[in-house]
Amino acid sequence: MNQHHLTIISMLALTTLAGCGSDKKEKEEVAQSGPDSVATVTDSLTLPAPFATESVENRPEEAGWPAGKMPTAPEGFVVTKFADKFDSPRWAYIAPNGDVFVAESGTRKSADRITLLRDVNKDGTPEMREIFLEKLNKPLGMLVLNGFFYVANTDGLYRYPYKDGETKITSKGQKIVELPAGGYNNHWTRNLLANADGSKIYISVGSASNVADHGIDEEKRRANILEINPDGSGERVYASGLRNPVGMDWAPGSKMLWTAVNERDKLGDDLVPDYITSVKEGGFYGWPYAYFGPNEDPRRKGERPDLVAKSIVPDVPVGSHTASLGLAFYNKTQFPAKYQNGAFVGQHGSWNRSKLSGYKVVFVPFKNGKPSGKPEDFLTGFVESEKKVYGRPVDVTVMNDGSLLVNDDSGNTIWRVSAK
Repeated sequence: MNQHHLTIISMLALTTLAGCGSDKKEKEEVAQSGPDSVATVTDSLTLPAPFATESVENRPEEAGWPAGKMPTAPEGFVVTKFADKFDSPRWAYIAPNGDVFVAESGTRKSADRITLLRDVNKDGTPEMREIFLEKLNKPLGMLVLNGFFYVANTDGLYRYPYKDGETKITSKGQKIVELPAGGYNNHWTRNLLANADGSKIYISVGSASNVADHGIDEEKRRANILEINPDGSGERVYASGLRNPVGMDWAPGSKMLWTAVNERDKLGDDLVPDYITSVKEGGFYGWPYAYFGPNEDPRRKGERPDLVAKSIVPDVPVGSHTASLGLAFYNKTQFPAKYQNGAFVGQHGSWNRSKLSGYKVVFVPFKNGKPSGKPEDFLTGFVESEKKVYGRPVDVTVMNDGSLLVNDDSGNTIWRVSAK
């Protein structure tokens, strides 16, 4: 922490939970304290002071896609409609046999089912569509492992006996891990990822609130990535202080876990940047006490200086309030060399920013398992105006043939991007 940053902290005079009840003068004092600079893996990031701009609520109309309209990819790529007419297709999972499983679930109303898509003749469009599993509870993460189909509901991890190629599960699942459900900030999603040899499963669990607004006790086992054995035993916290980690993947050419994290709100237009980061075993990433390294959140001032000091700086910032949720490394060869081994990030889009941010898929180049450049736009065209969007991309999934699927939960569509 540099001397300038220490000066910023010394000027903070906010009480705990100032975001809920601090007076105007206190916020102005913080806003005038000036920016701070943070060294990330790819660049130097200048962070504004908290409350440098007013926190605003800005939710555009989700209008849907007009006939003939679709997202736009860079030159050399083709965008097609892989499947549509879903009820909030939030997440996708590609089984080892190529079947595409789609979790249809939502924040306010939720279809609570998983739909199976199968491209029988390998023409890039699924001919088979079946309800695979239903009567779930806000499902998201899915996994096929060791003869079981795993589903991460918002309240627990379930597994079902599964045979390759099955088109429907009717048996009652076994709940092998209880997960904390609910919360004031709708961080209900629970994602899944197995390691290379299938000996461990990782579960992402977001916080219950913006910045521990209702006390830290409510956040037990949350804002974490948990590690378990495939039978649900041996749970431990793999990494913590991650406000809302959702997308997870392994960086090609390494054994490093990466995650996409949706950071906190109500500190201003440009705080706090969402990010993708390598996940260090036992690492602490700041939430709720600090952000982007040891930058203390004024709403938790003075509570845990020990944790503020040990907060890890995330690797790659991907824009403030972009709601970066999906993450997939491109481990195929259909796309040009530039994209191979790099990361695609699905940005669901802002609600807490005066001008919209996110609502697109970005690409982060990697080399030798590490970021080698800044994020750049890949799939755009979701925004019509500052008041209206056609859809909201969330999950990104690399198919076995090397094309990229993009789940648009607001547009009830899954888009397929392939190289010409």
